Amino acid sequence: MSLLILLFGLLSDSFLAALVGIIGSRRRIGFGWSLLISLIFTPLIGIICVLCSDRLPRGENRWGCLGTLMAIAGFVCLAVFLLLLLGGGALIAAL
Repeated sequence: MSLLILLFGLLSDSFLAALVGIIGSRRRIGFGWSLLISLIFTPLIGIICVLCSDRLPRGENRWGCLGTLMAIAGFVCLAVFLLLLLGGGALIAAL
């Protein structure tokens, strides 16, 4: 029974944090930072931080820290791909 309550708590907290992130995407704080604050603390603290930040001009959205993290992850994947490509070519040349 307590496992079910824990699972429901985690899922509802994640859902509320995602909603706070969506609200934050239309603010200066951005989606990523508002989601991160909501996950680390609580969605209540996250919504307070989001509502304290300024609104963006109409039609503009921000990713916050997620855009930077996605770019870093993309460069790491590219580096690993190139390393495997060059390493595989050297392995074939050795045979």
